[in-house]
Amino acid sequence: MPSTTSPHVRAIPIGGRPGDQPLAIVERLQAELQAGLTAEAEWGAERALLRAMIDQVPDYLFVKDLECRFLIVNTAVAHIHGFRDPDMLIGKTDFDLHPFDRASGFFEIEQAIIETGCPMIDMEEVVVDAETGKRRWLSTSKVAMRNDQHQIIGLVGISRDVSVRKRADLLRDEQALVLEMIAMNSPLEEVLDRIVRLIEAQLEGVLGSILLLDESGNHLKHGAAPNLPPDYCRAIDGVAVGPKAGSCGTAVHRRTNVVVSDIMGDPLWADYRELAAQHGLRSCWSTPILSHQGAVLGTFAMYSHGVREPGNFETDLTDMATRIAAIAIERKLAEDQISFLAHHDILTGLPNRSLLKDRLVQAMLQTERHNPCVSVVFIDLDNFKSINDSQGHSAGDELLKIVAHRMVECVRPVDAVVRLGGDEFVILLVDQPEGSDAISVTLDRVRTAISEPITIGGRVFHVTCSMGVATFPHDGADAETLLMNADAAMYKVKEAGGDGFQFFTVQMNITVHERLALQDAMRDGLARSEFYLLYQPQIDLKSGEIFAVEALVRWRHPTLGVVSPDRFIPLAEETGLIVPLGDWILNEACRQNKAWQDGGLLPVSVCVNVSARQFQDKNLIKNVTSALTESGLSAEYLELELTESLVMRDVEQAIATMKELQSLGVHFAIDDFGTGYSSLSALKSLPVSRLKIDQSFVRNLAQDEDDRTITAAVISLGQRLKMKVIAEGVETDEQLTFLRESHCDEIQGYHFSRPVEAAAIAALLSTD
Repeated sequence: MPSTTSPHVRAIPIGGRPGDQPLAIVERLQAELQAGLTAEAEWGAERALLRAMIDQVPDYLFVKDLECRFLIVNTAVAHIHGFRDPDMLIGKTDFDLHPFDRASGFFEIEQAIIETGCPMIDMEEVVVDAETGKRRWLSTSKVAMRNDQHQIIGLVGISRDVSVRKRADLLRDEQALVLEMIAMNSPLEEVLDRIVRLIEAQLEGVLGSILLLDESGNHLKHGAAPNLPPDYCRAIDGVAVGPKAGSCGTAVHRRTNVVVSDIMGDPLWADYRELAAQHGLRSCWSTPILSHQGAVLGTFAMYSHGVREPGNFETDLTDMATRIAAIAIERKLAEDQISFLAHHDILTGLPNRSLLKDRLVQAMLQTERHNPCVSVVFIDLDNFKSINDSQGHSAGDELLKIVAHRMVECVRPVDAVVRLGGDEFVILLVDQPEGSDAISVTLDRVRTAISEPITIGGRVFHVTCSMGVATFPHDGADAETLLMNADAAMYKVKEAGGDGFQFFTVQMNITVHERLALQDAMRDGLARSEFYLLYQPQIDLKSGEIFAVEALVRWRHPTLGVVSPDRFIPLAEETGLIVPLGDWILNEACRQNKAWQDGGLLPVSVCVNVSARQFQDKNLIKNVTSALTESGLSAEYLELELTESLVMRDVEQAIATMKELQSLGVHFAIDDFGTGYSSLSALKSLPVSRLKIDQSFVRNLAQDEDDRTITAAVISLGQRLKMKVIAEGVETDEQLTFLRESHCDEIQGYHFSRPVEAAAIAALLSTD
C-alpha cells in the first residue's frame, strides 16, 4: 500500500471497541491519523497492523485524498468493486468504478465535505455489487480528515450494508399500498400487477406472473406479468390445467407447489419447452393461489433465465404474494357475484327487473333512430301455483329453471328473457319488422316449448302460459306504459282460460282506469284517516329482548276492506302519493313511540321505511325534524330504513342528506340488503348503523346453499364495517339456528311476532 503524501499522516488500527458505532470508528480513525509517524520503521509495522485490523471490519471503510482518490480501503470495499486485492483500488476515483452520473453525485458530496468541513452522516446510497450484480443499499457517513494544523487533507468514509432492512421496509410499504388498493376497489389487474412488481423488486433476475383460473376450472387466463415477454404471455393465456401442463397448469392440478429448476430437462414442460426457450426462460416455480376455503383461484409463478431453485427467502415471498393475491381475487369475485345477483335472478340466472328497464329504454332509443319495432311480452305460467303448493318449493324452483331455459332457447341472442319474480317473466323482442306475424311465430314457439312435458323427481308435469304483447311506439311511449299494457293483455288471456297470447288493444285501458280509481281512493283515504300502522318487533339475538319495532302501514278501505300493501304501495310510489303517505307514517310512528315511553315502557327505537320519492323530496329533513319536534321523541329512538338501490341512485347526495339527519341523532339502516347493488367503497362511506338482510335470502336458508352463503357473507361484511346485521322474515327454528351459528346480531319475523297493533306492542314491552 503506498504511503500518503503528508508526513503527518500515519496508519492506525481501526477495529474499534465492542459497541462502537460507525461514526465513532471514523472519528477514532481521524484522531489517530492526525498523530503522524515519527519513523519509517514504525510506519511499516503499523501499516501491516492497519491492514489486518481494517480487513476485519465488516463495513466498507475507505480514506480519500483532496482529489477524492482512494488512499486506504479495506477488503470489503475492494470486493464490492470487483477487486481481489485492496491495493488494486489505490489511486482510483469513483469515476473509474461507477457510471458517470452516480460518480458525479459522489464527487460533488465529497468535495462539499472537503471544502466546508461539514460531515455527511447516514446518507443512503445505492451501488451495484460488482461480484454479484445485485443492488445494495448503503448507509454512509463521510467526515473531513485533518492534520495536526487542523488542515483538511482528505476525507474518511464508512458505509454499512442496509440492504436487508431496506428491502424489508420497501416490502412492508408495498404490502400496505397493495392492501390499500384492495380496500379502495382498485381494478384487479392493477392490484395483481403491483403484487408482481413488489416481488420482482425484492429479487434479482426473477420475473413474476399471476394466472387466474377461469370459470370452467379447466384453463388459466392472464392476470399479471408486467415484465415477462408479451408474446410469451399471449401464448400461455388459456393454458390448460393438467398433470403435465408446465409449472402453473400442474400446480393447479396437484394443488401444491411445483418447482422446475431446469425447464429444458423437465418432462412437465415437454409441450412448452420450445416456447420457453424462445424467450430465454430456464426455470419456473409455481404456487397455487387458494381461497380462504381452499379453492384454487389461480397461480403465482417466478421465472428465471438461469437454472436455479427458490431459497427460503423466495419461498417466504411467494407465500406472502399468494395470500395477498387471494384476498384481491376473492374480493373481486365477491363483488362480481354481488353485482350479478343485483341484476339477475338467483334461481334462473336471468336478468331481473332492474336490467329489464335499462335494456328496454336502450331498445326504444334504437328504435327511434332506426325504425324497427320493440315488443314487450309479459308471461305468466297458468297452473304453476298448484304445482308449487302440492309438490313443494324445490319442485317449483326446478320447474321454473327448466321453463326459463326453454324460453331462452326460443329467442335470438339480441332478445332478452327476464324473470320478474314468482312465475312472471318478460321477453324483450328487439329489431322486429312492422306487423304481428314475426312476433306471433316467436310466441307460438315459446308457447309450444313451455307446454312440453317436464319430468321432476320421476313425476311428469304439464305447464301452459299466458302471454300479453305491447309494441313500441304504438302501445306506449315509455317503458312503464309498455309493461303495464303488456300486463293488461296477459290478464285478458288469463280471463279467457290461459294457454295463449294476445296483443294489447285500446279496450284494455279499462285496467288503467281501475288504477286511476284506486289512486283517487288512496288520496281520499289519506284525508279520511283510513290508513293505520301495525308494528313488528325486532329482537336482539344475544339478549332475546325487543330493542326496536318496525312501523308497517295498512289501509282499511270502506268498501274494498283491507287493501294489501303489495297493491297500494307500488301505486303510491308511481303516483307520488307515497310522499304524503310517508310523512303521515313518520309522524304517527314518532307519536306512538313517545306515547309508549310516556307510559313508562322501556324505550325502543321505531323504524320507518323511507321510499325513493320521499328520500328525494326537498322537504325530507324538514319533515323529519317536524315529526320529532311535534311528538317530543328524541332522535336517537328513530331509525330510517332505506333500500340500497335508493341510496345508489346518487351516492353523494344520499350521504349528504343522511349525514345532516344523523347530526340530529337519527339512525339509518339499509333495508332489503343484497337485492340491489352497492359498491363496498360506497357502502363504507354511508352513515349506516344497521344492514337488513332481505327475507328472500332468509326464506330458503334451510334448503338453499346459495342463500346460506350470501346470508353469511352479508353478516360478515356488515360486522366488518362496524354495523349491526338484522335478518327479516325469520319464521322457522331452522332459520333461527343458522342465523345464530352465523353470529347474526338481530332478527325480525313471524318466529317471534307478526305485525301487531300498538296495544299489543305495549303488552310485549311491559313483559320483556
